[in-house]
Amino acid sequence: MARNRPWSIETHGIDAIGGEERRGKPSDTFWVWFAANISVLGVTYGGYLVIFYGLDLWQTVVAAVVGVVASFLLVGLISLAGKRAGAPTMVLSRAPFGVIGNGLPALVSYVTLVGFEIVLASLAALAIRTVLTRLGAASSTGELAVGFVMVVALAVAVSLFGQATIQRVLTWFTAAFGALTLVFMALEARQVDWRKVAALPHGNLLAGLLGGLSIIMAGTGLTWTNTAADYSRYLPRSVSSRGVVWWTTFGASLPLVALIVFGGLLAANDASVATSSDPIGVLAAPLPTWFLIPYMITAVGGLVAEVVMSSYSGGLNLLTLGLRTARHKSILLDSVLVASGSIYILFFSPSFFAPFEGFLVTMGAALASWAAIFLVDLWVFRRGGYVEADLYDSCGSYGSVNLAGVSSLVLGTALGWGLLTSTSPAFAWTGYLLGMAGGPKGPVGASSIGLLCAFVVAGLLYALLSRPRISASRTAESAV
Repeated sequence: MARNRPWSIETHGIDAIGGEERRGKPSDTFWVWFAANISVLGVTYGGYLVIFYGLDLWQTVVAAVVGVVASFLLVGLISLAGKRAGAPTMVLSRAPFGVIGNGLPALVSYVTLVGFEIVLASLAALAIRTVLTRLGAASSTGELAVGFVMVVALAVAVSLFGQATIQRVLTWFTAAFGALTLVFMALEARQVDWRKVAALPHGNLLAGLLGGLSIIMAGTGLTWTNTAADYSRYLPRSVSSRGVVWWTTFGASLPLVALIVFGGLLAANDASVATSSDPIGVLAAPLPTWFLIPYMITAVGGLVAEVVMSSYSGGLNLLTLGLRTARHKSILLDSVLVASGSIYILFFSPSFFAPFEGFLVTMGAALASWAAIFLVDLWVFRRGGYVEADLYDSCGSYGSVNLAGVSSLVLGTALGWGLLTSTSPAFAWTGYLLGMAGGPKGPVGASSIGLLCAFVVAGLLYALLSRPRISASRTAESAV
């Protein structure tokens, strides 16, 4: 009997999906990743590039295209692990880190997911309040709270059902919100001042272009790498690997690149697109009254799609960390944590960019290190697949703790943090290695180059430290 059907609660947890329950084709991933990335948050990212990184139009286009495509290419490649083994991403991560040692990257993954859920749910609640205020309702904390409860309730309801329902709902979201977003962009296009766009100064290569590219990678594909296999594990092993990578990358990149570039155009005339604590409210200001409700549906729906996927993967992460309960119950626990964190964003934070940027680059360095290690392990050691049973047994071939993976993650992340800076006081401890490179405000410090350094160093370290394990690992997996 199928245990994952639309509109029924998925009974699979973190167990590997058997061949008899796998179905679908690579293009199915397009709808999931498109819907999860059509959020108007992409417009805000474009504003960051122009306002905080000082990029001109063509640099904004380069940062958007390269940052989004490169980061989601990582998502597409990691998705192949789900097709090969049928297990969630962070369970598959036990192969390079060990069953117990994987607790460290799984915790990093979960903190990242919860952080994004908090930000996205908060933005959706602000969007609801903004539209209701424009329509004549009194702006109050009560309305903000009601909007937040509505958003979380909707996201939790969909994610509780599971992967098949998410796939169905996000396919609808792609069509509906894709069309509405085009209307939104057409109406907002009147705000673009092409003279100001043409007058944008050319940004610095390191502090500007590389820094902007890094923040785009950290805020887009890199944050989804730890969930990639969660949405490919139901695909048959026989489907095209190239197709999985292509449709994942294309589906996510298509809306995001367009929204980021459009955000850069708007920010040239209105810096509040990037600086406001309610960026979605800023975007609503010039819209005609008749489009306010469709705009609210578009803004909230795109953000809810991201919350749904983060919540679903967050629940799987909790199970991977050792929580002993059903998958749908883990999502309820996740929603409580999200509600608690959102109180700060909605009612106490004076700025949206500072804490968000600090969170992105700090967690981004850890995720970059993890993604590099995972990909090296996938392509060097797992070409023959995974020993699925050993992913759940600390005495199996992957062992309890793989020091090569854990030490590479720690060292890569530490290097990355040392070369990063943040405008948020909460992350002021980063950048401890920048004294040798011009300080936190120098070109290197402002470039967020720590993300790229973390990725390269962690991957190289793992490849070097794992060489003694190659023969044993390949021997074990050839018997699968």
